[in-house]
Amino acid sequence: MTEAEAREAVGRWLSLVAADAELSAYLIGVDWDRLKAHLARSLTSGTGGEPEVPGLGWSEAQHRRAVDYLMGVLRTRRDLSVASFWEAVEDRCPGLLPERAAPLLYAALRQLTISGDGPNGSALLAVLGRAYRRYGLHPAHAAVIDGALQTVVPWSEVERAAARAGDGPAWWPAEVIGHDRPCDGVAVLTVRPWLWLPYQCGQAVPVCTPRRPGRWRWLCPANAPRPDGTVELHVRAVPGGAVSAGLVHEVRPGELLHLGPPTDTGLTLGDGRDLLLVAGGTGLAPLRALVEQVAADPDGRRVTLVVGARSVEALYDAITLDKLRHDWLTIVPTFSHDELAEPGERGDALTVALDHLCPEHEVYVCGPPAMLAGSRLRLLAAGVPGERIHLPERIPWQ
Repeated sequence: MTEAEAREAVGRWLSLVAADAELSAYLIGVDWDRLKAHLARSLTSGTGGEPEVPGLGWSEAQHRRAVDYLMGVLRTRRDLSVASFWEAVEDRCPGLLPERAAPLLYAALRQLTISGDGPNGSALLAVLGRAYRRYGLHPAHAAVIDGALQTVVPWSEVERAAARAGDGPAWWPAEVIGHDRPCDGVAVLTVRPWLWLPYQCGQAVPVCTPRRPGRWRWLCPANAPRPDGTVELHVRAVPGGAVSAGLVHEVRPGELLHLGPPTDTGLTLGDGRDLLLVAGGTGLAPLRALVEQVAADPDGRRVTLVVGARSVEALYDAITLDKLRHDWLTIVPTFSHDELAEPGERGDALTVALDHLCPEHEVYVCGPPAMLAGSRLRLLAAGVPGERIHLPERIPWQ
């Protein structure tokens, strides 16, 4: 959003607040110019998060209403922009882009031109690359779309992503049917895609919420494909993470998400060797899916799942883990910051996992960046052959 557009949006918002008898009383004595300048900076910062509306003494419900006024102004402006974008493309290239696809494409392309979506840029490009193939785009269309967007898209990046993408939908609409908060900062979402999502255990999918248009984040399904098509997603709100914060703190059942094309991470199941699975935090999700895959088609292999958390309270998926009872499965909880834990359960997940390592193990590790950073070297030093080490190296995990 340009500075002029931000000032106009803030002006409209302030008019709505001033017209609200309950909220307007709190504007008495407030420096309106300063307030508008602060909000305009928030809107032009390019963070993609919810605008920061200062507290003016409002109650929580009143503050929420003030934020809703601003979000309504921004939605109206965005809807008009999307309509103008699609009409401009349709005028030059009739039938090129379906009107229903325009909002997601518009938001994704704008995000790519603004910041590339930072560390999750590969998720954004995975969606745009698939859309490029899906809608039969080619370099000659670039000028048309750039003109409609009134900016220049880095099409070389999109074309490279398209060369890697397979055929199929660019995204799947999915309804949120469950949203649980098992511990602070973590949400477990159950979603039902409108169409069957063809993924394999251990893969990742880009996820977008309309609350953060154009921003996509990698998440791994925590379950093997189910007959009803539902998918479970585990999300931790990370500092500065616009999408993760929205999914954890704001999204509710009944809302719509979009899931992008499933992508290999390096964690899909290999041959029939016994498995040592090492999970940290929400890195548990793809490894739990692998356990479900083995359970659906037992082949004689034994599985040891080491689940790391800071404390017992932070072991967010404990109830589901307790239900995974199989004679071939051993679950080992580990706690890095819990003095009451049993001696064999104290320490970081990988250190404890090495105590359970057997020569025949195929090892899968997934967790936060700090955990993954030295995992390969530690496993190699422990004698695990490189080809038996599996890390989520094909996507920027978390």
